[in-house]
Amino acid sequence: MQQKWLLTGLSVALLLGTCSALYEDQIKKFDWRGVNVGALKHSRVDLNHFQPRILVSTHEGVVASLCVKTGELVWRQVLEQKPRGDIKLLQVSGFSDDSSDTAAAPVGSNLVFDMLTVQGHAPALVRGWNTNIGALEWEWSIMPLNTERAQEALWFYSKSVLYHVLPAWRSHLEVTAYFASSGHSTGSTSKVMASWITPESCSLSGTFYVCLDGKQLISLDLVSKSGQLIRTSLESEPKGNLQSLSGFNGVVIVDGKLVSVNKDQSVCSGLQSSSYAVGSFNYRKILAYADLSSGILKINSVYLDNCAPATELEQSLPFPAHFGTPSLNNFDCKQKRSGEGKSCLFLFSTSSDSIVAVQNGRIRWSREEALANVIDSQFVDLPLADTEGTLESEMKGKAGDILSAFLRRITTQAVQIRSLVLHVIGLGPPPTDTQRAGLVRDSFGLHKMLVILTRAGKIFGIDNVSGKHHWQLYLPNVNGFANDEQMRLIVQRSAKHFPLQPLCTILGKDSVNGNGVLYRFNPITGQPVEGGLINLDYKIKQLSLLGETEKDFVKGILLLDASNQVHVYPQHATPLADGMYLYTADVKTAELSGYFVKYAGGQLTSTHIWNARLGGHNSEQQIIGVAAKNPIEHVHSQGRVLGDRSVLYKYINPNLVAFVTQAPDATHKSVLNLYLVDVVSGSVVFTMTHRKVRAPLSIVHSENWLAYSYFNEKVRRTEITTIELYEGKTQANSSVWSSLQAPPMPLVERQSYILPTIVEALRETITERGITNKHVLIGTASGSIVEMPWHLLDPRRPIASTTQGREEGAIPYIPELPLPTESHINYNQTVSRLRNIYTAPSGLESTCLVVATGLDLFVTRVAPSKTFDLLKEDFDYILISIVLVALTSGSLIVKHLASRKLLKQAWK
Repeated sequence: MQQKWLLTGLSVALLLGTCSALYEDQIKKFDWRGVNVGALKHSRVDLNHFQPRILVSTHEGVVASLCVKTGELVWRQVLEQKPRGDIKLLQVSGFSDDSSDTAAAPVGSNLVFDMLTVQGHAPALVRGWNTNIGALEWEWSIMPLNTERAQEALWFYSKSVLYHVLPAWRSHLEVTAYFASSGHSTGSTSKVMASWITPESCSLSGTFYVCLDGKQLISLDLVSKSGQLIRTSLESEPKGNLQSLSGFNGVVIVDGKLVSVNKDQSVCSGLQSSSYAVGSFNYRKILAYADLSSGILKINSVYLDNCAPATELEQSLPFPAHFGTPSLNNFDCKQKRSGEGKSCLFLFSTSSDSIVAVQNGRIRWSREEALANVIDSQFVDLPLADTEGTLESEMKGKAGDILSAFLRRITTQAVQIRSLVLHVIGLGPPPTDTQRAGLVRDSFGLHKMLVILTRAGKIFGIDNVSGKHHWQLYLPNVNGFANDEQMRLIVQRSAKHFPLQPLCTILGKDSVNGNGVLYRFNPITGQPVEGGLINLDYKIKQLSLLGETEKDFVKGILLLDASNQVHVYPQHATPLADGMYLYTADVKTAELSGYFVKYAGGQLTSTHIWNARLGGHNSEQQIIGVAAKNPIEHVHSQGRVLGDRSVLYKYINPNLVAFVTQAPDATHKSVLNLYLVDVVSGSVVFTMTHRKVRAPLSIVHSENWLAYSYFNEKVRRTEITTIELYEGKTQANSSVWSSLQAPPMPLVERQSYILPTIVEALRETITERGITNKHVLIGTASGSIVEMPWHLLDPRRPIASTTQGREEGAIPYIPELPLPTESHINYNQTVSRLRNIYTAPSGLESTCLVVATGLDLFVTRVAPSKTFDLLKEDFDYILISIVLVALTSGSLIVKHLASRKLLKQAWK
């Protein structure tokens, strides 16, 4: 019995030793997560269900249920990525165009559905869902014979049957019917001849396939046995494309007007609006429509049976500009609790990818789904408090002598005391808006403003500690650049230059004429400054950031236009562009070009100085990855101490950029090439080739090392390769680096490792002075973020344990890299569809700020070398205070006793 208890105790002790977790009070203390669903695609509002809900599907391949009162997620299912996860149909029981409430299956089957979705095309997946808990009930799939044509396939649901429509442009339509719940075909595929169909002019409205042909509509009822062609004349030739309207069968929107091609479906043809939705009110079918005019959103509706206005539903409310242009998606009405009439909830999708719910003449809630597509992010220091700002101004002042500095300090403290007294008695100046919002810099620089730029053109100012949205901006008609480049967010002036305000600039492309666009704003308040939106008269080809000006501490932006002319904003920073180098890279042709910028006679000129072709002899290679070093990075150590106490100096070239190209190969399927290019001189410093590998590729470049991940097709696994560059045991120049007088080619150390997961993003940690150890943050496909120490990725890890390796502190080489759970910095806060990781230094040398973006948003902080410059959370202040008091008291008592002893000895 004693042995049994002993074994049990040992087992429990071993299990406790292997456990690793957060304390409960640490969860979400230094981090937070925002959960999104993406831009709205389909929606169904149901207020009369026993559990009122809003069912949505989005362009990000997500189906979800939202709370009617708050808009919060009830449940969410993230489907496969596009094109497999592209949702083409959302059908909810009771919302069919022909009022069919349930799905029928073959005789003897009891399959039904609450919600049905159709996604993808090769294969197409049909799934049935339980809308109460979001559980998948059943699914079936079909694999088309022609996968290219299947991309254009359409689906519709009618009378418990699911129809698959496959167009062959300018030829015919292939229509196949399936029982919705089982996937069994109801018969053979019917082929309908239709030589007039084109992808630009056709749309599916319920069971009708409608095409535009000049001043008429040609349509077919795909479920009718007659197959008769229907022609509908129009007053004039439409300017835009046809749009279908959910809830109607055979009704399309032509230039804002409703046109019916179904003789059994009447519409109110006199209406003109930008968006419509169909619902029911007082047991009658109604048509609601909404328009935005001068910042006022007006919602109106009419009864479909007589086109009479439904005045009970008319609403008018101010609509904030940062939401963009609204489009009515769906609505529903229910009886009020007081019994006096009905209340309706209108659901809008907007051009800024927001979801807005309007009820009773006001915005009830909104969801900022633009955050599901973040393309750039910056951490901006918060402004100083008034007292600290005054002290900062004093410290910057140049004192003539000690007396003047003393008088200035006394004056400053007197003003501070006066302000304190006035504040206590209530006569002081009111706090500013930023102070009232708590946007004041803390002692350690951990509290910052997180400025986020999204693909939709919406900008957010978010508190990185609490996650609160302080301001929002929307830039309509501004897109990313050519060459697959997104818009850029640049910090031109930080908040460190008191009393000057910080300044940020967004660079993009005008969606109308393709010219460049600059938007300058204050990142703390979100207000436009120094001209706000600036429309350029040229296209932006490349950009670079200059040094700070002495006048206003603004970093100028150097722009290269399509005709290779250079420009600087602001213009007073133009002299700083003299002697700058720029490079451009064409993704499709893998061609690099270098330019030299010269300032003379008040004019800027650019000279083409070098050219490099990385595409191969047949130009098949394309650039799939570019990685430069972080411009704010500081290198603390110039070398690495070896086992024999000699120094191996790092090859630290700030102008070194990594380019990765990929091309198909007849023998090896796919070949991936890595090039390290000095973009000032155009010389290729190093190149390496990987065969039988392919994307997804993630790459990170810092100091003298490089790490990149890829998928090895030969062994079917993800691998990560690391490279370190060294000058050798002698350093060519320890003070200034010159690419034009570069040292000999570097010594290259390389090694590959195996990762047990798919890598979606790589990013290095960065700190204020670069003293803290470098760690690599690995974003995985499962949504976790792993903090990997560089000594595990070190390419100098020896194959066998040697004395020299132990002296250097190198771990013996093992191909497999471990991913322990305690290294997951987001523990159970999964980041769905993780795409990018951004890092920034804090005021503490030990701490790095991190934001991970994807479908979700996760913000946290990491300390690669632990918090060596900060006391721990559980530091015992009481105990240390008692010890200090005891030591001080003891020293005083001992001193007194020692003096008495010396006095007695003197009298002897």
